[in-house]
Amino acid sequence: MAKPCDGEHKARLNHTIAVDPNVIPPGSKVLIDGIVYTAEDVGGSIKGNIIDIWVGTEQNSFGVKYKEVRIMEK
Repeated sequence: MAKPCDGEHKARLNHTIAVDPNVIPPGSKVLIDGIVYTAEDVGGSIKGNIIDIWVGTEQNSFGVKYKEVRIMEK
């Protein structure tokens, strides 16, 4: 499992997401399922409309889900 890092932040549960910075600017607040996440990481395989939610451990991972996403602030 990858360890997210943008050089400034450590990944936090229910907080950190990896995004394509061409779609969601770094630092943006994003609402998913009632939780506000912060775009603090970019992933090499994160392209287009894909978001990777940091869940801490592989046991916590839940695979691919299709969810409505709202960008709260950029």
